[in-house]
Amino acid sequence: MEARHSALCVEEAEDAVKELRAELAKAGIILPSLGLDPVSLAREAPCPLVELGRCSVETARLLAAVLR
Repeated sequence: MEARHSALCVEEAEDAVKELRAELAKAGIILPSLGLDPVSLAREAPCPLVELGRCSVETARLLAAVLR
């Protein structure tokens, strides 16, 4: 049961990353490091975190503008 729960958590996180990547792309924003945090996947029972990563100053300003 726990293995199934972990698999669902990873699937959900992967879907969230895909959704976020698509929505950011619509706004003209690309986060090259966007993905799942490998450390959070290495646990016995993975509970993935989304790694937004680093971006350029221009991308940071675009993100700020979208959030305003």
